[in-house]
Amino acid sequence: MWSYQKRLQYPINIKNKDLRMAKLLVTQYGGSNGELAAALRYLNQRYTMPDNKGKALLTDIGTEELAHIEMISTMIYQLIKDATLEELMEAGLDSHYAEHNKALYPTDSNGVPFTATYFATTGDPLADISEDMAAEQKARAVYENLIDLTDDPDVIAPLLWLRQREVVHFNRFKELFEYYQKKINGKDKIENNSNNFLDNVSENLTNINNFLNDFNK
Repeated sequence: MWSYQKRLQYPINIKNKDLRMAKLLVTQYGGSNGELAAALRYLNQRYTMPDNKGKALLTDIGTEELAHIEMISTMIYQLIKDATLEELMEAGLDSHYAEHNKALYPTDSNGVPFTATYFATTGDPLADISEDMAAEQKARAVYENLIDLTDDPDVIAPLLWLRQREVVHFNRFKELFEYYQKKINGKDKIENNSNNFLDNVSENLTNINNFLNDFNK
């Protein structure tokens, strides 16, 4: 089981209200490259990893992505804290307010709701890990874009930290991909060597048979 510590992975203390940034930041909660998609992707894929090494890594990173959801949610709530209805309307959040008030709801920055089609599992470890590496790179790019859209150091600092975790996750997935690739290539090599050995034995037996047949004549 997991051990839950009641603190954020990185401290968040945003002092300035910024509804525009909150509307943009929600994409890393419910968008196609966001933390919710990553968490569900990895926690689903772990079951079809071929060994405990893969299962452990997918569980570890998937669990950390849940912590990142917690961070993103905290940032959004702090950015809209004490916002008036007029301010929400000016920021284009009136349709969100109509459905959810100030509650968080998983969408991208355009308001498109989260969907399970954002993540996939094929049962092929190399295919799934390739998707995971791409997902981490896309999330890194989105964090960099978000950093470009604000000058608030209280927002930039946790975004930089989250961006760096995407880099770390990419490298861990890359290591796992190369590990499985070597195992698969090694297995193929052994099988090829075995086949070559059997072919040689068969050829030798055929030659002996031919020799005996000629000798008996």
